Amino acid sequence: DTAVYKDGVYWIKGRTSVDIIKNGGFKVSALEVERRLLAHPHITDVAVIGPPDMVWGQRVSAVVQLRKGEMLSVKDLKDWARDTMAPYTIPTELIVVEEIPRNQMGKVNKKELLKRFYPA
Repeated sequence: DTAVYKDGVYWIKGRTSVDIIKNGGFKVSALEVERRLLAHPHITDVAVIGPPDMVWGQRVSAVVQLRKGEMLSVKDLKDWARDTMAPYTIPTELIVVEEIPRNQMGKVNKKELLKRFYPA
């Protein structure tokens, strides 16, 4: 988290890292969730993001690219993940895309994904 001290008061400005998602009091590593989801036979690429949630703080959302001809629902993903992932780390939202956008260095800009799929 980033904070500012001004006029004798601390102001919480927000989370600096997009790779740590606060979900219901748990700290979820987006990178660990991505690593686990890449083991799914239908997923070829994934980016895990944490859009805001009024109840939980942030949700665990997965932006995924699937193998040609494959389909995947949130229910199917949850059923698959139930045996290997903690319940609070399993994505509650699934966004299927043709391709996950990357910058010239090959990195995913998760802040841009948040803006794209969850505009303010």
